[in-house]
Amino acid sequence: MTTVLTSIDVDVPVRTVYNQWTQFEEFPQFMGGVEEVTQVTDKRLHWTANIAGTRREWDAEIVDQQPDQLIAWRSIDGADNAGIVMFEPVGGDKTRVTLQLDFEPEGFVEKTGDTLGFVNRRVEEDLERFKEFIESRGSETGAWRGEIDPTTTDGGLGSSAGAGAQTKEHTAMDTGAPGQIPLS
Repeated sequence: MTTVLTSIDVDVPVRTVYNQWTQFEEFPQFMGGVEEVTQVTDKRLHWTANIAGTRREWDAEIVDQQPDQLIAWRSIDGADNAGIVMFEPVGGDKTRVTLQLDFEPEGFVEKTGDTLGFVNRRVEEDLERFKEFIESRGSETGAWRGEIDPTTTDGGLGSSAGAGAQTKEHTAMDTGAPGQIPLS
């Protein structure tokens, strides 16, 4: 299992940055290799990407989503991956975006690319393109302010953010061993 951990500061308020990140179908505009993301339900996404010259598809489930704080996911079939993206206000209208991605490279080409640091660079470049995308717009293309709480029995869907919405502190450490997001 490989883990990539990287951060970037974005010159946009946390609410705007978070709102844009919830627009998963926009990801191909700034994520290299991502061909299409389809949001099937509030919790489920279908991904199509070109990874090391191979077309791959997988479904992912959002396991935790707290407005302006974090979104955590895991694959439920196809390419084995999981991760968390955290949003932190860092003064003024700046936001730190921290992304942790855990994945299992498949085959010789992916394993070699991982060993040579290609995945790390790809993730860093994706965050740079996200920064350019949201800073150049100055506003989000849409937003979903609902919560997905992994501790509920209603399938994880919490309340919509607003009056009476629940919030909680959450870090990558809450999802498993220090620095790791469990894939199962």
